[in-house]
Amino acid sequence: MDASSAPAPAAEATRTEQVDTPAGPARISWYGASRPRSVVALGHGAGGGIEAADLVALAAALPPAGAVVALVEQPWRVAGRRIAPAPAALDTAWTALWPALAAPGLPVVAGGRSAGARVACRTAERLGAAAVLALAFPLHPPGRPESSRAAELTAAAAALPLLTVQGGHDPFGRPGEFPPGQEPVEVPCADHGFAVPKRADITQEAALAVLTRAVTNWLAGLGHAAPRTAVTASPPRE
Repeated sequence: MDASSAPAPAAEATRTEQVDTPAGPARISWYGASRPRSVVALGHGAGGGIEAADLVALAAALPPAGAVVALVEQPWRVAGRRIAPAPAALDTAWTALWPALAAPGLPVVAGGRSAGARVACRTAERLGAAAVLALAFPLHPPGRPESSRAAELTAAAAALPLLTVQGGHDPFGRPGEFPPGQEPVEVPCADHGFAVPKRADITQEAALAVLTRAVTNWLAGLGHAAPRTAVTASPPRE
């Protein structure tokens, strides 16, 4: 499951842009920053769109810290299809729309969740990205740890700064399964969509705050976002 059913902080897109690709039109929803230092481009997963809770939360949290957020919808989603194409087709579409992401003239952080994170890892270096942000990286299919995709993360990390944020209970790869040197920031109790159970020791709001704080602080460390005070989150459940 790519999108959490729990509510996430919402922001309104500054503008939307349609970009032609070999697979058909893609769509970019832009969330502007008043004093931008970077663009954070985020693609969605194979089972959902840009309504995913983590993407929505970052679209609200990052612009005040100086990062323009570009939520990218792949052509198959824009066309209303339910099944994602092969990875090569996703990479081709992402490559075709990259000039639009780079058009503001700012450093571009290539990112995404799940399948979108894989696209970012595979293409970031050759497209000239400044860094890579991998959310809910699908390290392996559920129950099949032998089918590891760690090589994609390792290759991206060897070329560029990389941040991975992973749910503590993600069936596509728990934080402890990642290779040495690629340890992700853990969102406690969270699943692949960063949703947490109602009886968890952390609220949904606090779980998303762990994610947004980690990304904001990482961007600030890269010099791509303004330093920010700690996020005030809901307290853990009793």
